[in-house]
Amino acid sequence: MKNIYKFLMCGAFALCTGCSGDLLDIDNPNEVTIPTFWNKAEDAVAGVNACYSALYKEPTWMRWLSFRYDLTSDEGWSSSPWIELGDWTRFLYSNYNFNEGNNQHWEFFYMGIFRCNQVLKYVPDIEMDETEKNRVLAQASFMRALWYFQINLLWEKGTLVLEPVEAGYRPKDASEAEIWGQIEKDLLFAAEYLPESWNAENVGRATKGAAKALLGKAYMQQHLYDKAKEQLSWLIEREGTLYGLIDNWVDNFTDLDENNKEGIFEIQFDDTNKGGTGNDASMATGFQRTQFYAPSGIGWGDGKARRWLVDEFLKEKREDGKNDIRLYNSILYHGFSKDFPDESKKYYSIADADNDEQWNSWGKDPEDCYIRKYSTSYYREVEDYFARNNYRIMRYADILLNYAECIVETDGKVSDAAKYVDQVRTRVGLAKLEDSQWASCLSSKEAFLKRLQMERTLELCFEGWRWADLKRWGLLDSQAGIDELKSRDADFNNFVIGKHRRLPIPQSEIDQSEGQLTQNPMY
Repeated sequence: MKNIYKFLMCGAFALCTGCSGDLLDIDNPNEVTIPTFWNKAEDAVAGVNACYSALYKEPTWMRWLSFRYDLTSDEGWSSSPWIELGDWTRFLYSNYNFNEGNNQHWEFFYMGIFRCNQVLKYVPDIEMDETEKNRVLAQASFMRALWYFQINLLWEKGTLVLEPVEAGYRPKDASEAEIWGQIEKDLLFAAEYLPESWNAENVGRATKGAAKALLGKAYMQQHLYDKAKEQLSWLIEREGTLYGLIDNWVDNFTDLDENNKEGIFEIQFDDTNKGGTGNDASMATGFQRTQFYAPSGIGWGDGKARRWLVDEFLKEKREDGKNDIRLYNSILYHGFSKDFPDESKKYYSIADADNDEQWNSWGKDPEDCYIRKYSTSYYREVEDYFARNNYRIMRYADILLNYAECIVETDGKVSDAAKYVDQVRTRVGLAKLEDSQWASCLSSKEAFLKRLQMERTLELCFEGWRWADLKRWGLLDSQAGIDELKSRDADFNNFVIGKHRRLPIPQSEIDQSEGQLTQNPMY
């Protein structure tokens, strides 16, 4: 049973501002203010809970951020009839103030940062148990780093705000390096004071492992592989105690085995409270992405998988001669039931999802491959905006593959790195690399890293990390890299090197800054 409704509180108090005293000379006893609120331990906990509530908003992982990370990468594409929405996954940016593709990401990331800043500003002065206080501050530091991480991934610059600011604040430039530096500070503090695990009442809160995993990823994006390896090794060393791979791969994406040893940081989605996504007590906490990725008639069908992924999965059989079960559970495509005769053909309300008539009603485009990962077809017949399965922002399989990358990037042996990739492969029945058709990848660092790029997408497709990977590997920075991506994803025909590796800063923010915040290059 999830404890999300005890864990989260609406964040309205965190957004309160003062008003002119000459309007009404009467205090409202029902309205909390900064002087009346930040006084006791319960206020500190409520404040940090409001930091987490920012995860339950459409512009974050609840909905729109998946369009940015999944569909803009070479893994997916958008067939949405909402042309502007689709264009923002095709590198066709005309309106820099497009809410769902740009402005709302910026707005809600900084809303989350504002809430974290309030905790970090006011909680130190509250008289409370020091261990509990430091854990509250560490959670706020982790969440602030998580939001700044997204800002660097999307815009590669922003405004660095470290204290609560008034409504008249004018944003000013902070470089990518400055933001990475603050992320490092926040996560080092978080890793020092967060516990390794929480009790059952607090499952879902950030842990020491989550802070170290995110810090390792931050270092990797800066190519600081020695520092990244040091952070990730902490998790690797705890395999078998805190962390590990679960046996049933698909349960990383259902609600049947949540917060298990593979989950490092999960958004605790739930479909119980079917409200809006404001800040009131009935705010929705359901996972909405599934509504947009499910086929038309079941969902909206706005986000689809690229066919090359299907073909890549099919290049290699498991040791038992069958196809990779990750394909069956990641993508719905023409002919899937023939490739998986032992698996169910049922998909939501469709008894035979490989039926030609049904496929034709979805469209005859060979690219009509639907994203199955995180779907709720295992327990219901149509989608809505209230899926109950947790979203795993970070899981242990991802860390194993990151760690393998760090080993070879710090001049370690390819054979040592391959052991961690093999853990991911053998979990789903594939042979170790040395016994596979890819054995030649063990001959050099370069060959191994190229194979690792494919191993990561086969394991992690549609989990939000491909865009970060493409940036880190430099595939967005050279014509050879873009040509490779074009061969898999026609949207990259629109990609301009030096421009589209980052989004334009929302024009409204530029205008509000009075010249202190500048636009990204080439926009």
